[in-house]
Amino acid sequence: MHRPPSLWRVEARSLLALALPIIAGNIAWAGIAATDLLLIGRLGAESVAAGALAINLFNALLIFGMGLVTAASPLIAQERGRRRHSVRDVRRTVHQTLRAATIFAVPAWIILWHSEQILIVFGQDHELAREAGGLMRGLQWALLPFLGFTTLRNFTSALERPLWGLIVMLCAIPLNLLAGWALIFGRLGMPALGLRGAGIASSFSSTFLFLALLAVVLIDRRFRRYRLMGRFWASDRQRQRAVWALGLPIAIMLGFETSVFNASAFLMGLIDRDSLAAHAVAIQIAALVFMVPMGIGQAATVRVGLAHGRGDRQGVGRAGWMALAVGTGFACVTASVLIAAPRALVSVFLDLSDPANHNTVRLAVSFLGIAALFQLVDAAQAVGAGALRGVQDIRMPMIFALFGYWVIGIGVGAILAFPLGLGGLGIWVGLASGLGVVAVLLVARWSIRDRLGLISGSARARF
Repeated sequence: MHRPPSLWRVEARSLLALALPIIAGNIAWAGIAATDLLLIGRLGAESVAAGALAINLFNALLIFGMGLVTAASPLIAQERGRRRHSVRDVRRTVHQTLRAATIFAVPAWIILWHSEQILIVFGQDHELAREAGGLMRGLQWALLPFLGFTTLRNFTSALERPLWGLIVMLCAIPLNLLAGWALIFGRLGMPALGLRGAGIASSFSSTFLFLALLAVVLIDRRFRRYRLMGRFWASDRQRQRAVWALGLPIAIMLGFETSVFNASAFLMGLIDRDSLAAHAVAIQIAALVFMVPMGIGQAATVRVGLAHGRGDRQGVGRAGWMALAVGTGFACVTASVLIAAPRALVSVFLDLSDPANHNTVRLAVSFLGIAALFQLVDAAQAVGAGALRGVQDIRMPMIFALFGYWVIGIGVGAILAFPLGLGGLGIWVGLASGLGVVAVLLVARWSIRDRLGLISGSARARF
């Protein structure tokens, strides 16, 4: 007699079917950033340090904006859980999310235009700040098209069809590499623009990402029915408020997380250039690894959101716990890789045989040792936050992030690095401590979600 698969097995299949293309897309996104660092690394450790300052400042605003437009994912998922074939409400959510991205981008551009002065105020080396400012003049224009792409990617993922986002990302990697190679080093008849060329190449690639995915959703039969460009400028104040009410706390939480890594880069810059360059390489490797639990967390938001829209309490629990199990299981594998082959990973970005890079390589390897230790808690906090977004629980996770990342993470890191003399290693121990505290708090909140009433009442009540 044929036995039907258990609900847990069905959930695992559904989660992986959604998560794998999202994860691959995240890795492709990180791959675009990695190709930038790889090309900049050929200019020398000093250029890597300047690039790290600019990219960290840019990413602080980019990740905040990405958090804002992430509101589209749980809003669409919940609507589809409530009414499977809803069209108008999904379209309005996408419209208002794109508007929110545009509103955010304008002041962000003004801030990024003054990157050199901002970095100097934060005590960075004047020459590095000048080079970083030059890179930013080309890079900052990538902000809005990438947020537009992210909004459309959230739309396709919430419809459980994330493959197109991956395909577009994969096409952008060689495009970004070619554009960066031509503009940084003056190939294919282009002027040799150095760091600024890397920024222009990234802006070009981000514009391609948005336009290519927009073309897909306008042409593909299953996306075309939503008529995403129809009545685009029609006012919908209620939905605009809903996007900001949900997206802003997510953005602030992600801002706390990202800014703590940015602050760690600034602290590294106060130590020396080798520490800053090593930190840039180690963070890039850790970011590549983090794309997997981040993708599982994004999938968890959709799976939990669909069950939440149906009013299925057991389905909400299965979706969240399955995502946590898969995410932390993968983290055990990546920790083993970071411990086993740190020098091989660093060699992708720096020439190990160059004596000038010896100290930078040594520091990067030591930082990766700490990164291996916090893989489990990093995965748990990413997936836990994603599951809670599925039930639109956003305010307490934001407070957890403030306490864990800034009070514990930066506090412990600064004390270990400077008064206790551990330097860059102390900063990384602080980062691991902050991630651990946030992970424990988020998983604990998920485990008592029923007692907190997170799955009862309307979503609007929690805004």
